[in-house]
Amino acid sequence: MSEPNAVPLIVVSTARDAGEALNGALRRAGQPVHCTWIPALRDLGDALPQINPELLILVGSTAAELTPVIGVRDQLAPTVPVLLLAPAVDEALIAAALQRGARDVVTLGNSARLTAVVLRELEVFRTQQALNSTRKSASDARSQLDVVLQRSNDAIAQVQEGIVIEANPAWHELYGVEDGIAGQPVMDLFEESTHAALRGALAACQQGRWSDHVLRANALLTDGTVLPLEITLALGEHEGEPCVRLVVPARPRAEEYVFQAPAAVAAVAVTRPEPAAGLMRRPELLEALAERLATPAAGGMRCVALVRIDKFAALERVIGITASEDVLAEVARLLKDTLHPKEVAGRFGGVRFLALLERGNEHDISAWSERVVSRVQRHVMNVNDKSVSVTCTIGLSVVSPAHPSLDAVVQDAIECARRGAARGGNQSVSSDRADTDSRVMSYDKVWVKHIKAALMENRFRLVQQPIASLQGEDPGMFDVLVRMIDHQGKEVLPSEFMAAASRNDLMKNIDRWVVGASLSFAAQKKPECLFVRLSRESARDSAFLEWLDNHLRNSRAEPRRLCFQITEESAASHVSEVQALAGALRERKFRFALDGFGSGRNSTGMLESVPLDFVKIDGTLVQGLAADHQLQQRVRLLVEAARKHGVQTVAERVEDANTMAVLWQVGVQYIQGYFVNEPEEVVLRAER
Repeated sequence: MSEPNAVPLIVVSTARDAGEALNGALRRAGQPVHCTWIPALRDLGDALPQINPELLILVGSTAAELTPVIGVRDQLAPTVPVLLLAPAVDEALIAAALQRGARDVVTLGNSARLTAVVLRELEVFRTQQALNSTRKSASDARSQLDVVLQRSNDAIAQVQEGIVIEANPAWHELYGVEDGIAGQPVMDLFEESTHAALRGALAACQQGRWSDHVLRANALLTDGTVLPLEITLALGEHEGEPCVRLVVPARPRAEEYVFQAPAAVAAVAVTRPEPAAGLMRRPELLEALAERLATPAAGGMRCVALVRIDKFAALERVIGITASEDVLAEVARLLKDTLHPKEVAGRFGGVRFLALLERGNEHDISAWSERVVSRVQRHVMNVNDKSVSVTCTIGLSVVSPAHPSLDAVVQDAIECARRGAARGGNQSVSSDRADTDSRVMSYDKVWVKHIKAALMENRFRLVQQPIASLQGEDPGMFDVLVRMIDHQGKEVLPSEFMAAASRNDLMKNIDRWVVGASLSFAAQKKPECLFVRLSRESARDSAFLEWLDNHLRNSRAEPRRLCFQITEESAASHVSEVQALAGALRERKFRFALDGFGSGRNSTGMLESVPLDFVKIDGTLVQGLAADHQLQQRVRLLVEAARKHGVQTVAERVEDANTMAVLWQVGVQYIQGYFVNEPEEVVLRAER
């Protein structure tokens, strides 16, 4: 019986002895073989397809004897190597054999060379077989991919170096073209506001750093339509060269809303839904708002914004009722582009839209409203051969974290919008603040008691928010946030108690708890870097460094693992104190950062004034970045200034893939925010 792993060989020889000698020599070398003896050439044709040998050996004395054997081999098994086994060998015989198609000439007299040549040819044969199989698989896969591309309901385009090299019929149908779009720059297919995010996403994907993120883009169709799309990107290959595959998943046409050019309005008038650009209708909106407000916010603050288009009745008289609906739809699209994917928004009725914003602080809310007012005012729409533009008024009402009332907060936003419209519109109005009245004093009195009790009873704990790199591996960096634990064991967010702590000189106490807990965590877990906030009060506290030195010795933490951060606003207001603090901390091998970088009047000047390791780009700049070219240029200049000073950049409050893609383009090194991860994992609860 033949061994299962024995290599099949064919030996063409008039005598059986040569085959047995070959078999013995190769087995002694550790390579079991199964030699099939073929005494006559006429039997070789039948043996080759039946045996499927990995090597064919002709026993002969001249190269001329190879010709008929190789002729049969070429017809039936052209990849099988052929050796000539001769009584003796010289250079002339080897050259003649190679010319006729043999791989080499060997003798039984030199068993070491015989074995080496046979093993070499077997390895070459197997490698070639594997390569051929791989090529066939690749060819089959490419053929299958071509079939998938052609038959897929998903719209698919492949891009190399910014040029569309291939698009399937579904993509052509989506764009309304018949002749194809191969050879066109991919940017020509999208609205300019999309370009920065798309360029960043393409670059990230080409470097293998784009995961399953969804990119939001506005397509420019051939009929003048602007179509919002959600695109996935994947690294692919076309004709042996890498490419990026853009995929728009198929969806029922009735689910889409398109801002149509005038000529296309009649064609879709029957099937298009209410012009809300994907926003909710009023019943769904109110239900979603109530459900969201019933759940505590994960962080930051909530605000209801009512957006109302100014003087819409006059516009209707000029362009007509039907065309005015398209204006409403376009304003809805502009509004949606400014919102985070998780924020709730919809058509509130008439010419009003309602959104529940979830942002970091009041400064973020104010920046958003100013951006929306400006963007709507600047946007020009072509309707019925007329170029029209509108303005809007926004009413803002902050949601109380303690007792959120949907009716009360929406009514408050409506009243703010009414006041803004009465003043002429094109502005945002916030509900009146009462920070100095008796209600705030009463509010503070309660919270001061809770804060002091929590400090005494050690009812604070830290949570972490990972910071992700846009350039390489996980940097092992985290932003440290603090939570208070109430008597029922529930978390209390900083937005509920920090303002009261600041007004009542308790920030230094909270800072010291956070720094002490962070030192303990750094000593135990050894993260690469923890970003720890210091308040304005701690930055000006002359006793802070002595306190820090004592705790550093007790904790045995490595100072390089902590990066203290202070807001740019505080640093600008107290430059000399912050300079001294930053210098002293860096002397102790701690790192130092500015938070909210870019929010002040002289941000780049702070790079000269304060010794820094990092700057964190202000979240209000980051959150409006994806569709604002001027903002992108501003952030690019901040990043370039930081790079010149050897300061690394972190972008705060990154909420979606489009923003991440733009940050990639402008050169930001790290990002943090809910797009990376929510600050949920508890990293430490200090022991009393």
